[in-house]
Amino acid sequence: MYAVIRAGGKQYRVTPGDVIRVEKTPASHGKVEFTDVLAVSAEEGKIGRPQGDGARVSGRVVEEGRGDKVLVFHYKRKKQYKKLAGHRQPFTAVKITEIVFDGHSFKATDHEAEPKPKKVKAAPAEHHAEAEHKAEHKHAAGHHAGHAKKAKASAHKKSAPKSKGKKK
Repeated sequence: MYAVIRAGGKQYRVTPGDVIRVEKTPASHGKVEFTDVLAVSAEEGKIGRPQGDGARVSGRVVEEGRGDKVLVFHYKRKKQYKKLAGHRQPFTAVKITEIVFDGHSFKATDHEAEPKPKKVKAAPAEHHAEAEHKAEHKHAAGHHAGHAKKAKASAHKKSAPKSKGKKK
């Protein structure tokens, strides 16, 4: 089951449980509803255009933020004209919860709707300190070994005569 919706001048193919990033969208109480549904597919291989205003896609806001910076550089050669500007596009991340059309409702399954946090066991304090001590020792040994290699290499370079080519 999927639907094709239009949001912010772009089209998105969504299924229940998907998380999409759309242009900054006003949300009421963390819920967003897309009524501009272009196509709906209830079965594999069948696609249809929803009749009338019966189709809608609902979702909840997961995150709001701004995208990566895009640099805009204007340049005219030989005219000493350079202009640099940056832009960060605001977005709203929406998790699709339900697709409704022609009296049918397709919802995200429970495990997709709310992710459960994973439990992480903390290591005992004495074990952690021992591992940290080993790491420091290993770092120090590698550090001193590196100095020995450099000293040996530089001594080798000094002792070798340099040849500058044939002399007549």
